Amino acid sequence: MEYRIWKPEGNPRAIVQILHGMAEHIARYDQAANALAGNGCLVVGHDHPGHGPKAEKLGYFAKEKGWDALLERAHQISLEMKAAYPGLPLILLGHSMGSFAAREYAIRWGKELDGLVLSGTGYYEKPLCMAGRMLARLSAKEKPAQLVNQVAFAGNNKPFEPARTPFDWLSRDEKEVDKYIADPMCGFVFTGSAFADFFSGLIALTDAKRLSALPAALPIYLFSGDRDPVGQMGEGVKKVAEEYRQAGLSNVEMKLYPQGRHEMFNEINREEVYADLIAWLNGKI
Repeated sequence: MEYRIWKPEGNPRAIVQILHGMAEHIARYDQAANALAGNGCLVVGHDHPGHGPKAEKLGYFAKEKGWDALLERAHQISLEMKAAYPGLPLILLGHSMGSFAAREYAIRWGKELDGLVLSGTGYYEKPLCMAGRMLARLSAKEKPAQLVNQVAFAGNNKPFEPARTPFDWLSRDEKEVDKYIADPMCGFVFTGSAFADFFSGLIALTDAKRLSALPAALPIYLFSGDRDPVGQMGEGVKKVAEEYRQAGLSNVEMKLYPQGRHEMFNEINREEVYADLIAWLNGKI
């Protein structure tokens, strides 16, 4: 199984596994991964199914059970890392779509984790997710679902109008936005089946009773910009954190960055974001 590793100088103190977001790829995390490696962490990341330069079809997970396929690939890499570096703490870090995957991963295999970090996550009600899945299932399984994409992302840029680009909601850093737009491995439209798979994953996360499977002492750190539409301008992030606390988790921390947008690792204050994450990690490992 292919993945990328950023190694620290000397012996690593912990493993940080990154799950990237929708319609992007793991190479975009190079700066963040180097910052973590500079703090003694061994960082590992891979391209999800349907992502990256080796994808058979961009935006397509699998013929069936695509969300499970995405999760199982991530879990297999975790197991390989734990076997290669026995005894090291394993921290799972998910951004955006990767944060929703990380939340499900923690429900399934949380006992194998020593920490969970969620960047750019959000809170979505079950009826909304079911409507999205229904629309996705009406779309062609293996072709870009343009209508679903338009409905899902139509409102993201509205808070930033008049906008310079359709992706101003990602970051205040214009150079980073332009790099995303120029990258052929970014910004593609999911197929109907992948959207349906993703919405199925979101539906499963709406069942708060499932959080009882999480280890009560699992350290969780959520961070987002308070102008991130995916996180409902911070309100959705607060709801997710509160769900964890209500489920009995005792070690939940959250930080919202004023005026920050969706990709805090690519924001104008990213050095602050790296430093805060490293400080949290140091307190746990």
